[in-house]
Amino acid sequence: MDTPPFLRMSGVRKRYGGVTALAGADFEAEAGTVHAVLGPNGSGKSTLLKVLTGVVAPDAGEVLLEGRRLRPRGPRDTLAAGVSAVYQELSLIEEFSVLDNLVLGVEPTRFGLRDTRAARARALPWLERFAPAFGGRVPADERAADLDPGERQIVEICKALVREPRVLVLDEATASLRRAQVDVLFEVVGELRERGVLILFITHRLAEILALCDRATVMRNGADVATVTVGETPERELVELMSGGTPRTPETDTGTTGTAAAGAGSAAPAGARTDASRVRPRAAAAAPGGEPAAAEPLLEVRDLSGDRVDGVSFQVRPGEVLGLGGLQGQGQSELMAILFGARRRSGGTVLLNGRPVHPRSPKQAVRAGFAYVPGNRGAQGLALGRPILENFALPSVGRRAGLGVALSRRREIAAARAVAERIGTRYGSLDDPVSTLSGGNQQKIVVGKWFPTEPVVVLMDDPAKGIDLRAKAEMFAVVAELAAAGAAVVLGASDDRELVEVCDRVLVLFEGRVVDEVSGDRLTEDTLIASSMHIAGRDTGTGHPEATSALPEPDRAPAPAAGTGTGGPAGAPGAADGPAPEPAPSDPGGRA
Repeated sequence: MDTPPFLRMSGVRKRYGGVTALAGADFEAEAGTVHAVLGPNGSGKSTLLKVLTGVVAPDAGEVLLEGRRLRPRGPRDTLAAGVSAVYQELSLIEEFSVLDNLVLGVEPTRFGLRDTRAARARALPWLERFAPAFGGRVPADERAADLDPGERQIVEICKALVREPRVLVLDEATASLRRAQVDVLFEVVGELRERGVLILFITHRLAEILALCDRATVMRNGADVATVTVGETPERELVELMSGGTPRTPETDTGTTGTAAAGAGSAAPAGARTDASRVRPRAAAAAPGGEPAAAEPLLEVRDLSGDRVDGVSFQVRPGEVLGLGGLQGQGQSELMAILFGARRRSGGTVLLNGRPVHPRSPKQAVRAGFAYVPGNRGAQGLALGRPILENFALPSVGRRAGLGVALSRRREIAAARAVAERIGTRYGSLDDPVSTLSGGNQQKIVVGKWFPTEPVVVLMDDPAKGIDLRAKAEMFAVVAELAAAGAAVVLGASDDRELVEVCDRVLVLFEGRVVDEVSGDRLTEDTLIASSMHIAGRDTGTGHPEATSALPEPDRAPAPAAGTGTGGPAGAPGAADGPAPEPAPSDPGGRA
């Protein structure tokens, strides 16, 4: 009788409204291995692991650990089963000491009281093991608030290890770490692997996967495409699996706004779109440099810097849609917030019709001719408890107030009805709360409310996120109308297919910098994914030396038999593995 895999997830499904996050995904992994979960933005990899950790309840499917079914009612149940997770978002209580954060929820007690000595004995070995990542110190009694971001992330990792997991999930856990801290983490991961711990690893740095991981499962459109041995699989094959692999499930591509990706029998490159499948025709014919030859730039950004934005430059002409691509969290949202005056600019110049502008607040940006459409409509784009009419009127009211102009309710109603008809919004009464509308109709209002202000620059931060296919298509029809009216549109999207179908050019961002510009025949999902994974510079001729990654293939010993947990840190990695390989620097600052 075959031995079941250490971890098995079968037929996992999850929908959020009209959006399919997991479409019957299967996943298997063995103890004593480092297993990567790969996929483009929106592929379902994080949702799959959140099902495993009890953060997300699946609609269908099962999770088996060592042959026993897990039925978690929340993260506490999965922690008890030996599954710990580290996310990019920090969960530390800043006013607590590092030690208190590490043992929070698992404090040893004696006679009903906290046993401080036992707590220190449980946590200190991990802090001592990670001392090189803290500059040689052991910050047990320091406040979490006094640590830098990388040190806080290391504390999050220690917090997971204190719980002695059998399965450790690292979801973008290296994103804020310095190179030396990544080195220490890789050494510890090697030790955990030797003891039989299963480590599940998500990262946007393909070099880290090549250096650290034994196996990798590629996901796309909520399904598993393939599971491969990392040491036997070329980088380009991994990228092709992410961009053009065909899931073995019968469910087809559920996220695209146009036609499905080219199949195996098609002559089109993987991820390409025909002109007929685009939401709008491309802007004016491109010049040799890839930019439309007609018209002067309406928006010009020169060496813009700020929070998570590092020296970004670009131009957008009237009627052009410029995409901001790359993996999520690479500075796309921060860039648009800086342009809209919602975040502070630390350097650079912004020109509007050739004249410098420097909005220090959203109000100043609106007066200058900017509009901003957030993806988080509930928190930023709408006043959910207020009537539809008020939400339509918000930007116009603010602008008129600045000009000392009043508008009658009758005119407000007429203006709202005209915009609602123009963008195809379905509603009962303008006095109904906007929260009564579907997600797609809410998002149309987030866009349509700007029409009366006649913006010249429209900043759209993932505007189709979380809406169904029909609403998504209608949303991008509105984008096409804005561009046709002569606006310069800057569009960020977490789905590369949307960028391919809507945009004239796409800037790929990585850690706040532009590492590639994709246009013309290169504007395909395959190219965007390759650039996003930071390997495009090797064979696409981007001219950006940063857009490369190369690490020596690590020596891997056969995976050991399953252990029972971490049991505390050891002194060094096993001799068969050797020290963890050193990540190649991907920017002048030396970050991994």
